Amino acid sequence: MKLLLTGAFKYSEEQIKILKLLGYEIIFVQDERVPLQIDVSDIDAVVCNGLFLYNDINQFKNLKFIQLTSAGLDRVPLNYINEHGISLYSAKGVYSIPMAEWAVLKILEIYKKSRQFYLAQHDHKWEKQRDLLELTDKTAAIIGFGDVGTEIAKRLRVFGVNVIGVGRRQIETQLVDEYYMINDIDEVLKKSDIVIFTLPLTEETHHLIDAKRIASMKDNGVLINVSRGGVIDEVALIDALQGGKFFGVALDVFEEEPLSADSQWWELDRVIVTPHNSFVSDKVNERLFELIMKNLK
Repeated sequence: MKLLLTGAFKYSEEQIKILKLLGYEIIFVQDERVPLQIDVSDIDAVVCNGLFLYNDINQFKNLKFIQLTSAGLDRVPLNYINEHGISLYSAKGVYSIPMAEWAVLKILEIYKKSRQFYLAQHDHKWEKQRDLLELTDKTAAIIGFGDVGTEIAKRLRVFGVNVIGVGRRQIETQLVDEYYMINDIDEVLKKSDIVIFTLPLTEETHHLIDAKRIASMKDNGVLINVSRGGVIDEVALIDALQGGKFFGVALDVFEEEPLSADSQWWELDRVIVTPHNSFVSDKVNERLFELIMKNLK
């Protein structure tokens, strides 16, 4: 069987040998973001990220298996995959821990005003901040209670936070104080001090957080987005921030990536920007390869 690998995952020589021992003939292309200059009609399996954003899946006549290196499914043609009976696997669970750590870090950076201290240190100024907050007894809503949301909840509970989970299906868990279905999100947004978005981007969740919902959130609240930029109406969020809303906002994802050098996001005082980097850690390569191996077997 022919297995196409792309530069979306950095394979070691040993890992390539292991895949060959499974019986696969390996074809490797470094850049999946350009049209491939090879015949793909007899490829049986693919491990990729955004390959089908730049290459027509119809050309993969023999395709039976797709393993994504991303947790989301928004970069593949789901209708085609389902219609043709192609097995599809995401990297669900691989990045949950580093993403959860990132979310908690950013909440603490906002509550403890780390940016102001860093700027003062740079300018050699001894300036105290008198309006720092603590997490104890705050209410945090995790919108999208999957693997990432679960890991965030574990960590927030240690800080004495009241955790609200919001999801698309009813679940039983001891990690939250309250649980709501996604249809009841408006009630949750109004009473939460911290709102964290970890839900996938779909037709239903695109701009789920619009101007009206942003306005309903607490003026001194914190907003964290570690899911996909399209979940939030960015124009509405910028308008709200410029009007003085939110104690702080941390965004790892944006509707258009990478951000242009002249993007407004770089200059907003109460916004922390990171370049879709929250999933990175020293453990993810090992976890992802184990998952790839398991599914290819």
